[in-house]
Amino acid sequence: MSKITRQGTNKILSSSVEYHNFVYLAGMTADDLSKDIKGQTAEVLAKIDAALEANGTDKTRLLTATIWVKHIADRGAMNEIWTPWLAEGQAPARACVEANMADPRHLVEIMVTACR
Repeated sequence: MSKITRQGTNKILSSSVEYHNFVYLAGMTADDLSKDIKGQTAEVLAKIDAALEANGTDKTRLLTATIWVKHIADRGAMNEIWTPWLAEGQAPARACVEANMADPRHLVEIMVTACR
């Protein structure tokens, strides 16, 4: 049986799960909710970088991304941070949708899957 490695596990979720060299990250949100969409996006992407590194991979190995924004009108501003963050020629398959957030101060949540 193949090993499943979980990090940051609590009663509700794991912050990451690795199985067969695939790394699944939980949806990540900003900690500083006073920031605008660009600030929150930059913070979330930094958290994703750290989580991928902790799992032995990086953003050049992204496979998929799901992005939720509180207001779809903020998609362009979010993409101003997202696009330069991506490794050249390494964009993942992606969806970006408007969603109600658990905390109304959250403006963006991003979940990614990568390989090792």
